[in-house]
Amino acid sequence: MQVLHRIADLRAALAQGPRPAFVPTMGNLHEGHLALVRHAKASGRPVVASIFVNRLQFGPNEDFDRYPRTFEADCELLKAEGCDVVFAPDEAELYPEPQSYKVQPPPELADILEGHFRPGFFTGVCTVVLKLFNIVQPAAAYFGKKDYQQQLVIKSMVRQLALPVEIVAGETCRAADGLALSSRNGYLSPAERTEAVELHRLLDSVARAVRDSGSDAHTLEREAMAALQRRGWQPDYVVIRRQADLLEPQSLQEPMVVLAAAKLGKTRLIDNVEI
Repeated sequence: MQVLHRIADLRAALAQGPRPAFVPTMGNLHEGHLALVRHAKASGRPVVASIFVNRLQFGPNEDFDRYPRTFEADCELLKAEGCDVVFAPDEAELYPEPQSYKVQPPPELADILEGHFRPGFFTGVCTVVLKLFNIVQPAAAYFGKKDYQQQLVIKSMVRQLALPVEIVAGETCRAADGLALSSRNGYLSPAERTEAVELHRLLDSVARAVRDSGSDAHTLEREAMAALQRRGWQPDYVVIRRQADLLEPQSLQEPMVVLAAAKLGKTRLIDNVEI
């Protein structure tokens, strides 16, 4: 496995081979990332994984400086999965001058839910992903469904800009008790880790209520928010939306998804369950 830090070196390494399968990450890898690498490996293409903590997608009061950085351990995990190339640029390499050209995704998709509570987040995501796509030139790129809105925003960007990249969405990987795997789970205290599974249990119960009884979506959302608050969470949202575009469903017969974001202590967790 090659570990490359410069754009020129990566381009040289990939110049003669087929277009790769690409797994972009911010490091601190867990089983969810590794599942995407295995999915990419199954394509038969060379696999490139990037490790870069992207400052552009962090707000001024978010955790950029304390975001876990575990580069050596990440490389060992990727090597064990048969990853061919790790691209790990520093900020000076990826942003050698202020990144004044940015991708502004459409507000109807990017300024709701996560975009509402984290202004500018999807501009930062789209800008770095487009830049990485231009550098790596992948045939396919792999993103996890845990970040449900993110993968929809990226699919929309690829479609509208006619990028020759297939976006492959991987299922959310969970711990044995159901908690969605996340790099930020490491922030949780032991007591918070025990409580954290309640977010997924709640979303499961909302999804069952929609499937089994067709209950009013707004009522279910309000009840779910109140249930989290009673348990000491600080919820940002619990919503039932259409899978296709995250707009409110017009019919309970169309494919839907329940999405939530909430703080437990100082740790903000997100999760979703498709219906």
